[in-house]
Amino acid sequence: MNCETVVQYLTDWLRQRVTEAGASGVVLGVSGGIDSAVAAVIAKKAFPDNCMALYLPCESHITDMMHSRLLVEKFNIPFQVVELDNAFHILAAQFQSYLKLDGKKGKLLLANIKPRLRMIALYYSAQARNNLVIGTSNRSEINTGYSTKHGDIGVDLQLLGDLLKKEVYELAHYLQVPEIIIDKPPSGGLWPGQTDEDEMGITYQDLDGYLSDNEIDPAASIKIENMIKRSEHKRKIPPIALIPDQLK
Repeated sequence: MNCETVVQYLTDWLRQRVTEAGASGVVLGVSGGIDSAVAAVIAKKAFPDNCMALYLPCESHITDMMHSRLLVEKFNIPFQVVELDNAFHILAAQFQSYLKLDGKKGKLLLANIKPRLRMIALYYSAQARNNLVIGTSNRSEINTGYSTKHGDIGVDLQLLGDLLKKEVYELAHYLQVPEIIIDKPPSGGLWPGQTDEDEMGITYQDLDGYLSDNEIDPAASIKIENMIKRSEHKRKIPPIALIPDQLK
């Protein structure tokens, strides 16, 4: 991949889309991870004077904050912190008062509140500034549905949506994202110790290999195919029930 031309293309694409929408700039969330770091640096290139990064901690690890600050300070990206812990705890208590699930399913149910709260915060900030919300999901995550509906995929533009995870790493090195961010295990920060690969049960290497039509472990291939099928609804606009004319 020619990183220089890809970065320039994405920069131009972002400017064009924002202009077409009649918006002034962009807002995105930074998590201390590699995807949001790459997206933030490109967004800053596209809108040097109108790019806002939000760090949205919700039971988050302090190192994520440190890595986010390291990134925005290096690239001089405007940055705000919006604490979501209190809102999360209030909502979680209220929801669990009438419906509570235990085990892995209950854990994920609560965890998915977090990206949905972040979506609300991002749109509040974007609307106030006449900006668009930039998503930071990559192709590998989008194709398998490794995302929260109306959460991290609740955005206006998916800047990295055609890039495999390995290509995001290539851009990160080219853009000189801090090595400590590049080297950390990818994580959605949903709970302590959570990593993308552990939760998915597959490696990004296998996932990128499958999406590149390379031969991978058959068991991993079957798992990926099932993930793609189960998550199809996340990649489509909700269907409208079209009523036949004769019934109106």
